Amino acid sequence: MNEARRGHAAMLAFSALIAGSFALGSMAAPHIAPTALNAVRFGLAGILVGTVAWATIGLPKRAFHAPWRYLLLGGSMGLYFVMMFEGLKTAPPVSASAVFTLTPIMSGAFGYLLLRQRMTRRMAMALAVGATGALWVIFRADINALMRLEVGRGEIIFFFGCIAHALYTPLVRKLNRGEHPIVFSFGAVVGATLLLLIAGWRDMVNTDWAALPTIVWITILYTAIVATAVTFVLLQFASLRLPSAKVMAYTYLTPTWVIAWQAALGHGLPPVWILGGIALTIVALLVLLKDEANAG
Repeated sequence: MNEARRGHAAMLAFSALIAGSFALGSMAAPHIAPTALNAVRFGLAGILVGTVAWATIGLPKRAFHAPWRYLLLGGSMGLYFVMMFEGLKTAPPVSASAVFTLTPIMSGAFGYLLLRQRMTRRMAMALAVGATGALWVIFRADINALMRLEVGRGEIIFFFGCIAHALYTPLVRKLNRGEHPIVFSFGAVVGATLLLLIAGWRDMVNTDWAALPTIVWITILYTAIVATAVTFVLLQFASLRLPSAKVMAYTYLTPTWVIAWQAALGHGLPPVWILGGIALTIVALLVLLKDEANAG
């Protein structure tokens, strides 16, 4: 498997794992401030990623030159997750994942501005097909539901978080100076933790941690171990091997994964005609898997 295909495999896993944050986050969001939850989850993730990095490849001092890079990366991803949990207080998980599908286009724009990455015809076609499939899934093949689309407060809040997420991907490639993905991820997680501790200190002090329902702790552990530590490394790995738009194209699978998560949590399965949308997202990914000499 060549490096580009490894990047695609990493993003396929990323899209499945990150979808769990939407399903669990919507259940935990009403019970805890987003800054408090994310400060704890990033702190736990930092311990995990740092331990793995130290035990495997080490933490060379040269990797932490220009620490402002990690504050910028950590601030970008920290803002995304805070806005996500704030948005999930009112936005349904599938609706929020619909907003998330806007990130590939924004990431492509940031990729051009920061890295001069250009979008090929094949990539543009894949993004268009993937977007169509995602909308098909999001609105459950109901054109009337699409026509009645109303943007709620939660969706608007989350949209600003998605802008930060879209910026993160090209920033990884722009700011990386040869650091190993695990080490670079550790720096970004530490940067996010420091910023969230500052921003969320008051919320953390005012939280009655002992009285929190179990779903909050499940969400904290899942987002710390899986949706932060694991997906950070996957995203870093893929961002160093694929153009920004290709990396973020995998977000088109998120609504499908969210529906699967919702079903697994007992919220039922979608109608069979939803499979048409899933098929389109698969077609989009197959197009992206084709080698492109000028795709970068």
